[in-house]
Parts: sequence; structure tokens; C-alpha cells
Amino acid sequence: MASPRCGVCGAPMRKNGKTSAGTQRWRCGARGSSAVRKIDSRAKWLGRFAGWLLGKLAQSELRMNPRLFRKKTSDFWKIWPIIPICDEVHHVVYMDGIWLSRKCVILIACTDDYVIGCHLARSENSRDWGCLMRRIAPPDVLVCDGGGGIEKARRAAWPRTKAQRCTFHAFCQVRRCTTTRPETQAGADLYALAKDLMHMGSPQEPAEWLASFHRRRSDYEAFLKERGDDEKHCRHERLRKARKGLVAPCNAGTLFTYLDEELLEDGPVPSTSNKIENPNGRIRRMLANHRGMNIDHRIKAIFWFCYMESEYPKGFAEMLRSFPDDDKVRAWRMQAAKARGDETGEPARWGEGLVWSEFHHETPYPYGVD
Repeated sequence: MASPRCGVCGAPMRKNGKTSAGTQRWRCGARGSSAVRKIDSRAKWLGRFAGWLLGKLAQSELRMNPRLFRKKTSDFWKIWPIIPICDEVHHVVYMDGIWLSRKCVILIACTDDYVIGCHLARSENSRDWGCLMRRIAPPDVLVCDGGGGIEKARRAAWPRTKAQRCTFHAFCQVRRCTTTRPETQAGADLYALAKDLMHMGSPQEPAEWLASFHRRRSDYEAFLKERGDDEKHCRHERLRKARKGLVAPCNAGTLFTYLDEELLEDGPVPSTSNKIENPNGRIRRMLANHRGMNIDHRIKAIFWFCYMESEYPKGFAEMLRSFPDDDKVRAWRMQAAKARGDETGEPARWGEGLVWSEFHHETPYPYGVD
């Protein structure tokens, strides 16, 4: 190990005996001051913390005292691992959200190989989806399940990006309303049309499917308008809801984007969002392996997972130097609150009616670039 240098003048230091505890003492020849070498092991413990958090073992199954592990890693729960801005243009990007106890949602964006962004929000709305999209270069195609606000955000943030509605999610939305054994002919025809969505193979089939769908709409229009005995509510409300779930993507033209020949020149476009379901499933298994964590720890756990699944995660020592902690984030949010005219600017915690949009939207992202 190389000899240390003086922290003031930078001159090399020489050995100068040992302390009463047996630690080597070093002396600066230029200034005459002495010091001991302190080894910073936080990066090593951060690696152990990330390995435990993303692994399957409980603290009692680690090869160390669980109490010692908690003592050494307790400060790491304050760190916010933030994925940097993605300026690489991808052909296809997948987006979805993971809800935590109906208190908040983590919006996640990924490609076929990596996670490229995540965003903490109170609900799935166009504003928060737009915050995530503005940190990612506009792709050629966005594949999603058609969640609330995402289409509005895409039109505003990525106007040239085409959208692909996950056909499996569209089918499931119809199946929830009709069941697999519909009791009416209208329900059976609607269920059959939804199943055909997942078996399109040629560019000519979407036109035939759309013609059949519009024909069925006109055939059963009077049937679906029937009223109940009270003359106030529709008799077939669930069928109307199932039909509405297909009308919206048909009007938007997002069901058959994956068959667009111009887009296929740059590479295949999937019809489903199965790629993002893989990290989503792993996140749910991670939370199940460490069940019992409070809402703050679950949020941080998902952020750690997304960052470690990004393309170029930093080393643990660099993470400790560059990532913001709770105190820094709180200061940014208080600054943003005062900029809005709120003199107190005091941030609350999750579950107290707080929308954490300041953390992502109103601050200039000082930690978001390399």
C-alpha cells in the first residue's frame, strides 16, 4: 500500500511509530504533523447492502451478525439512486407503473435489455408520465398498457413517437367484462374479436378485423342501449365497458402499430409489453422476499433495483459521492415550495396527502446528468 500524503501540503508522509491501539502513525516531514490512515469501508458495505436487497436471503441468513449488518447499512436507506438522463435514441421503449399500497406508484421505462428511467409519483397522470418522458430521448415506438395519462403525455413530450397498445392488455380488459363464457351473443362475438387481436400476422388482417369490429358495433348498438327496469341504468353496462375498451385504441390507431412496414425497416416492433413485465415481476419478488418494509424502504428498494438494472451503473464508491440523500432532496423540495409562494415549504411524508411532484418536476435535476 502506498504511503499517504499530507492532507494540507500534499507532501509524502513517513511512518512514525504506532498509537496506543496499535494503529500505524504517519508524520509529515514538511509540517511536522501526524495522522493515522483511516480506511473508508462504506463502499464495501454499500455493496453488501445492494446484494442483500436485490437477493433472496434474509438478514438472519447472511454470514454475519444481523444487528451488525443493520448498524453498518442503516444510512444507505437515505440514498436516492437516480438513473441519469438517457440521450440514446432507442427503437422501442416500454413503460409501466408499479403501485405500492395505493399510496404511490413507480413509473418505469425500459428497453429490451436495460431500465432507462424510473419516476416516483402519486398517481398515473399525464404530468408525471411527461416528467419521465422528458428524461429519455424520444424513441420510434412506445409500447404500453394504455394507463391513465400516458397517451396525453406522449403527444406532448414525444409527438413523433408512435404508440403501440399492448394487445394482451386490451384482450384482458375485454375478458374481465365478458368472462371466458359470455352469456349473450354480443358478449361472445366481442370476446372472439378480442382473442383475434393476439393472432395478427399480416398487414392485411388488421383491416379485416376493424371491418368486423365496426360491423358488430352497428349490429348490437340497439341491444347495448337497452335500459333496466328503472329506466336509468343500462342493462348491459359491462358489455358497453368492454366495447369502449376497444373503441378508444381503434380510434387512436394504436392497436396495430407493430405491423407498420415503415417501422419494421428499423427492427421488429412487439405487440405486447411483456418485456417490462419481466423487471416488474422481479421487483414484486424482491418486495416479497423482504416483506415488512415500510413504504419509504419499498420506494428506495425499487429505485435501487432500477438503477442496478440500468446500462452503466456506477461503482459503489462513486455512488456514495454522487447520489443525493434525503436531506438534499428535502432541501430541493423546500426550495421549490418557496419558489411557488409557500413560505413554510416543509415537506411531509408519504401517506400525508403529499404529491411528490417537486422531487421530479419542479427541480432542475442537478443529479440527473453524468
